Amino acid sequence: MTADLLTGDFFGYETLLSDTERKELQALREFLDEKVRPRVNPSWAAAEFPMDLIPEFASIDVVGRAYEWDGRVPASKLYGGFQALELARVDPSIATFLGVHNGLAMGSIMILGSEEQRQRWIPAMMTMDTIGAFALTEPEGGSDVARGLRTTARRDGDEWVLNGAKRWIGNGTFADHVVVFARDEADDQVKTFVVDKGTPGFTATKIEDKFALRTVQNADLTFTDCRIPADHKLEGGNSFKDVNKVLKVTRGGVAWSGVGCQMGAYEYALAYAKEREQFGKPIGSFQLIQDLLAKMLGNVTASLGMVVRVAQLQETDDLRDDQAALAKAYVTARGRETVAMARELFGGNGIVLENNVVRYFNDAEALYSYEGTREMNTLIVGRSVTGMSAFV
Repeated sequence: MTADLLTGDFFGYETLLSDTERKELQALREFLDEKVRPRVNPSWAAAEFPMDLIPEFASIDVVGRAYEWDGRVPASKLYGGFQALELARVDPSIATFLGVHNGLAMGSIMILGSEEQRQRWIPAMMTMDTIGAFALTEPEGGSDVARGLRTTARRDGDEWVLNGAKRWIGNGTFADHVVVFARDEADDQVKTFVVDKGTPGFTATKIEDKFALRTVQNADLTFTDCRIPADHKLEGGNSFKDVNKVLKVTRGGVAWSGVGCQMGAYEYALAYAKEREQFGKPIGSFQLIQDLLAKMLGNVTASLGMVVRVAQLQETDDLRDDQAALAKAYVTARGRETVAMARELFGGNGIVLENNVVRYFNDAEALYSYEGTREMNTLIVGRSVTGMSAFV
């Protein structure tokens, strides 16, 4: 395989992929540069999702690659990670959209659903004829959602009745199927349900004035005596431990997106350092600028090395919760540093959207917080290494 490595892949981790995987990755890279990159800033500025791109994504086979389906062998965990990196390197919002549909929503159904439920929902989600969302976070519950989940479910004959609210639900304004977590009134356990768009008692309202991942359509969801068929409860979704089966997998994906966000900012900063002139020469020739670039590249490289190892552990089913937590916390924390240095390198030009880095600067804040805050992930790691829980 002779394709060039990414500028930010300083140690050449991409060469760990097979030749076939690298060719697929190169095709994705070309698609993103041609079809997506020109749409990124206008969509981000308008806080609108480019719906016409959904069929385009369906045509390039980026959905469901992690799953064994219809005789197709799953892609390697490493390839799946690099796919997430490529998407976030161009636009963390698009990476989040696909991560929600492909990882959280489809992943919940694949991991927790029965075979009949998978056959019912997954085919149309694979082709992106239907889009998924994942509703766990609530208006009054984020980090404490495991114990503090307020949305309730009550079995009533052949139906379940849901009441409550969810917040920050990506794809929530237009998703066809929303995976919803609610506490069963009968046994106080968190159960997993699929609620279809248009179900009476279910409403979705776009969250306005959001300044990170602006292209992602986050929504407030409300459920008011929302009745769904009994077979819309996922067969394997019977406790919060089951929810964690999904989150353990997707948390690693967010870490890969954190690497992509860093790498995208670094690449724009490096290109700018070579072309921007001050005092009669490119600013890239100045020591302090080179220091910034080296620090940024160090963050990107260390982060990429960590997520590569996460993928290897996932491949052998040896990844632990604390390892996934450390990767997510570390990579997104380094991401905040990297995008801040990229913005610094641009000077005042760094706050103008046409120069791109301000978008990464803002988007890194969302990556830092969702799928487990740094504080919660560090407590997971701290409990692991000390044997003592510091959770309240």
